[in-house]
Amino acid sequence: MELIPAIDLINGKCVRLFKGDFNKRKDFTKEPHEQAKFWESEGAKYIHIVDLDAAKTGSPRNDESIKKIAKTVNIPIQIGGGIRSHERIKQLFSYGIEKVIMGTSAIENKELVRDLSNEFPGRIIVGIDAKDGKVSTRGWLEQSNILATDLVKEFSSFKIASFIVTDINTDGTLEGTNEEFIKSILEITDIPVIASGGIGSISDLLSLVKFENSGLVGVIVGKALYENKFTISEANNVLSSERLNDFDLNRNYYA
Repeated sequence: MELIPAIDLINGKCVRLFKGDFNKRKDFTKEPHEQAKFWESEGAKYIHIVDLDAAKTGSPRNDESIKKIAKTVNIPIQIGGGIRSHERIKQLFSYGIEKVIMGTSAIENKELVRDLSNEFPGRIIVGIDAKDGKVSTRGWLEQSNILATDLVKEFSSFKIASFIVTDINTDGTLEGTNEEFIKSILEITDIPVIASGGIGSISDLLSLVKFENSGLVGVIVGKALYENKFTISEANNVLSSERLNDFDLNRNYYA
């Protein structure tokens, strides 16, 4: 299970939202490319970027920051936020992005996702953001009546790289993950799953290790890293398979 650090962008700056609320935003001073390079130096194997402006409006506003990150780091990047067309995906790939995340477009244009996953097998991720088990779209501003589990079942026949599943009620809270939600997704798909939302301590990471054999391949962490709850190198050290036996999974490390 890989720890994947997150860079959420608004107006070219690193930010974090509380439960997806644009009005409950915290800005961080480090430039996005500097933050990405620091995390790479800490041992990150991947960078996760969300263009929150594009997610909200559908119009990309952070491409200069995205291109600068891609030129600065030597590790793969996955990006989401407002990706709703073939042209946009090809543009992002031209910047050096490894994988793209389709969220709103996955719900509103499933045929597009099918076509793109056939054209770019293993490079399309479906992002499913849910509140109380139901999918939210357009930067989490619109709530649907579609169950996240139903969407996962439908997309599991596509040639996608993975699912990223986010429980909005835990995102940005640092209060722990929604394990039942993650488990419900893993039980219905053979596609690799990356979890997001709620990680606030090393013990929160360790609580998800039990899902590795069920298909959980990664966990996205943002606020906890920005606020120095733990470092990537500490997390990698703890999560490495040869070290797990040295730790008590019930102990609250770095809480």
